[in-house]
Amino acid sequence: MKSTVAYGLVLTLILSGCTTQRAVDPLPTPKAYGTQIIEVSGGKQIGGVGSKLSDPLVVQVNGADGNPVTGALVIFRGAGLTFNPSNALSDSSGQVSVMVQLGGIPGSYQVLAETPKSSGGTVSVPLREIALGYQEKLGKEVSEKYCTVCHDPESTPEKVSNFDNLAPPAPHQFTDGNTLNQMADADLIRIIADGGPALGKSPQTPAYRGTLSAAEIKAVVAYLRAVADPPYPGAKGK
Repeated sequence: MKSTVAYGLVLTLILSGCTTQRAVDPLPTPKAYGTQIIEVSGGKQIGGVGSKLSDPLVVQVNGADGNPVTGALVIFRGAGLTFNPSNALSDSSGQVSVMVQLGGIPGSYQVLAETPKSSGGTVSVPLREIALGYQEKLGKEVSEKYCTVCHDPESTPEKVSNFDNLAPPAPHQFTDGNTLNQMADADLIRIIADGGPALGKSPQTPAYRGTLSAAEIKAVVAYLRAVADPPYPGAKGK
């Protein structure tokens, strides 16, 4: 009898540990319907694997007249992601705000926010969130220490951006997938290690071979691939 009870307990624990997804929230009844759903904020956030993103993901439902719709149902879906809540009715501004927890595998996670139409079917908006693994997180740390002062146009109290003071032309932002996706890993590594002139690029790009280890340089490239917009074709995605 004791062995049977113990077996049942072990089986329960195993089954309960098979998923990290929270229970799906019950669907509320829509009070109104929209014809469009758009992103307000919170897309393309970056966090460590398994972490909760710092800012909420906010979407808005609009009607045919372009005005926000109150009481429209919005449902969030995304493989490997956890949403809190996973669905809700839009508020007086037509918006729904949700907190997102990333999955345990690095890469891009696709989010689909959708709302039903009164005529049937749904309208949706795709969004993207980014989970960094160990190598990408290291690359982000190195980038913030050595690179963002020139490659990020936004200044902070701790670091004033030099982005607009460099010409011609201004440095590419590290999210500039249209440009950086076209470059091979080996070329990016060479520019970081030996400076812009190594590939006929700007002499204002310094060489970091004597400052960074080979692993740190490769980590920066991994970070560039992770945050590229549009996404790097070879990047891992969910």
